[in-house]
Amino acid sequence: MTGVNGKNLHFCESVSRRQLLRVGFVVGVYLSFLGGLQFQAHSFAFSNKVVNSLQFGKPAQTVPFKQAGVITTWEKYKGVLNFGKNQTLALVDDGCDLSKPEWASDRNSDYPKVLVTYDAVDGDTDPKHEGRGYHGTTIGIPSSINHNGLLGVAFNNQLAVIRSLECCHCKTTDSKTLAKALAWVAKNHQKYDITTVNLAPVDDLAHDQPVPTEIDSQLTKLRQLGIWVSAPTGNHNFTNGISWPSSQPNCFAIGAVKPGSDTVYLDRHSKVDLVVPAAATSSSNAILCGAAMILREAIEVSGFQWKEVDPNLPVAMMTIFQQTGVEVQDPATKLEFKRLDLLAAVDFVFESSRTPRSSR
Repeated sequence: MTGVNGKNLHFCESVSRRQLLRVGFVVGVYLSFLGGLQFQAHSFAFSNKVVNSLQFGKPAQTVPFKQAGVITTWEKYKGVLNFGKNQTLALVDDGCDLSKPEWASDRNSDYPKVLVTYDAVDGDTDPKHEGRGYHGTTIGIPSSINHNGLLGVAFNNQLAVIRSLECCHCKTTDSKTLAKALAWVAKNHQKYDITTVNLAPVDDLAHDQPVPTEIDSQLTKLRQLGIWVSAPTGNHNFTNGISWPSSQPNCFAIGAVKPGSDTVYLDRHSKVDLVVPAAATSSSNAILCGAAMILREAIEVSGFQWKEVDPNLPVAMMTIFQQTGVEVQDPATKLEFKRLDLLAAVDFVFESSRTPRSSR
């Protein structure tokens, strides 16, 4: 597996064993602290919506969520975390039908699911599908839905819906408007609390090296700003490369295992940073985007010293996901990948921290 700093990792060459010991990576460290944490959790303020959603809701994708540790994270930390509250996920895709009830039903509330919209192709605020567009209407469901009892991973987050090209099945020549969309995120991330970007397009080719385009400088800027950006690797069962833009530096490449098993499939290569159970890598990436929002909140609430893992927050988060993930072997590529275990990642940051702080 290629690590987040471009190295082949076995334990984690980007973080020394001594550093990981300092932040409590050894299994069992601070286990006694957890008992006290569970008692303290009930003293934290949290919205009734979180509790009610968990009590009456059901996962958007039951088997993948269970396998990836999402459901157990909800159950264990429902009094500690708000699961995306006051964080915005930017969906950079081919637009969205905002008339769908899951996106429109709370439009006039104080905390609407869709917070802001932008069309980087036309330069306006209407992200409706045009031409061959279709994908962006559903890509927010695994990460974000909170409607009629159906819950995405970070179900209390908000969305910035950004139309960045005509169709998610793209070409590298779409890089100009994709770069414009990413530049909009960089410019507006503080205004709208954007912490995470789902860069959803795929060009359906097998790239074993980056393809230089206009998006690269924007990806670098977003990484420097501490904003998570990840993209799906593609769904063609390639073993010699992955789709653009997941092939690019400063963009995490997210592959897949079959739901219900740890069989690696779909497009994979040494560039893949993490695999997630799903029927398509677009869903893998969407699930992970929600998981990244939860891990970010856990880091904030727990007071975890993430800079001792890496000076860049997204890189530190990916390192945690990798080192707490489940090892999976891929006979076709002879590579080892790590599969998402959200509960293990969140447990790690709380077990490694002694002073919980209030949630967002």
